Amino acid sequence: MADQAGDPLFQSQDPIFDRKELLHVGHVPDEDRIVGRDDEIESVAAEIGAITRGDPPNNVMIYGKTGTGKSLISRHVATRAQNAARGNGIDCGVLYVDCSEANTETRTTRQLALSLKDGTDYRENIPVRGVGTMEYYQHIWAILEDCFDAVVVILDEIDKLDNSNILMQLSRAREARKTDAYIGVIGISNKVKYRETLDERIDSSFGHRELFFHPYDASQLREIMRNREDAFQPDVLADGTIELCAALAAKKHGDARKAIEILKEAGELARRTGSETVSEDHIKQAQEVAEINRIEELTSGATVHAKLALYALASHIITGERETYKTREIYQRYVGICDLVATDPITENGLYRQLKEQAFLGVIESEKTGGGRSQGSYLLHRLVTDPKHIVKAVRRDASLEELPTYDRLAETEPATGGRDTDLSSFD
Repeated sequence: MADQAGDPLFQSQDPIFDRKELLHVGHVPDEDRIVGRDDEIESVAAEIGAITRGDPPNNVMIYGKTGTGKSLISRHVATRAQNAARGNGIDCGVLYVDCSEANTETRTTRQLALSLKDGTDYRENIPVRGVGTMEYYQHIWAILEDCFDAVVVILDEIDKLDNSNILMQLSRAREARKTDAYIGVIGISNKVKYRETLDERIDSSFGHRELFFHPYDASQLREIMRNREDAFQPDVLADGTIELCAALAAKKHGDARKAIEILKEAGELARRTGSETVSEDHIKQAQEVAEINRIEELTSGATVHAKLALYALASHIITGERETYKTREIYQRYVGICDLVATDPITENGLYRQLKEQAFLGVIESEKTGGGRSQGSYLLHRLVTDPKHIVKAVRRDASLEELPTYDRLAETEPATGGRDTDLSSFD
């Protein structure tokens, strides 16, 4: 095989990136690169810190929008706790599960068992298929009993699990004499109402504390971006690119993950076009790509009714002459859409709850407005992104590929007097 180092097809040095791993989503940076989360670090440490002294930790649920540092801080604090515990002679493990991928109890317990086995002398074979959940639990208890004094389990996107029984199993393991090891669970979700979905017995058994992470502001995002400058070759980033990237991310969502994604995508654009520098134009183009990806990600786990509500609002904005609409107006359009796609609509109150959830996720903004003595108060909803992004994201759902155009929607409700635009033009 030819020596690739001398092959002209492959450059010996990337012209744009130097340490590209600093821009990867799963990268956990060194402590000095973590910005604007000192209070959150201390709060998480206060909940699980007892484990470093050989005492039982608290379970904790962390809520916040995407890109507010929930996963980063959880893994950072858990790793520091593990090191501190080992310094005190306590065998402590840290386990991380992305529940958007391991979204069943069987998949989660299998990953926990296999992760626990790594680096230990546990000799039992752990099958990757063909066995039930309880067998994986048996392996977990056996490994904990033989090899660990304590373990911190991080369940990221915990709301994606098909059931929450694992919380009861982990929180009651010591009480049920499955293991003498202490188990601390950190659950992470961007759905603040996740607790309401828990069975009362599980909620009581889990007994967790709740923490809330707020979005980063522009100055924090700017510092985060500056701490990633060495991901690029020297002098590749043009003046103002860091500031523009931070400003765009702060204005849209305060999402550090997306800000880093914008910076990475801008670098990729520069490389693909043969540019020697990453310019502000590259940042603006990358922001468009990142925003579409962000909306698609946020809506991927939403219910069909939430997607139809967003589609109804987007269609109003595209074809109308206003940027904000009442819940009642969105509901009327939504009912018409349901009729055309042969789906039973939920109630107006149910749709209001769906819109409220989307407001928490940052897809829309809702403002309470007084309509005068005759109308009372009501909510006005607006999108925080280009409505064509919503149209594209919703149509990514295979069951909604044939959503009606505005021409057909107009047949189901009084005309609004707005622009008659065919939504299919935004595919």
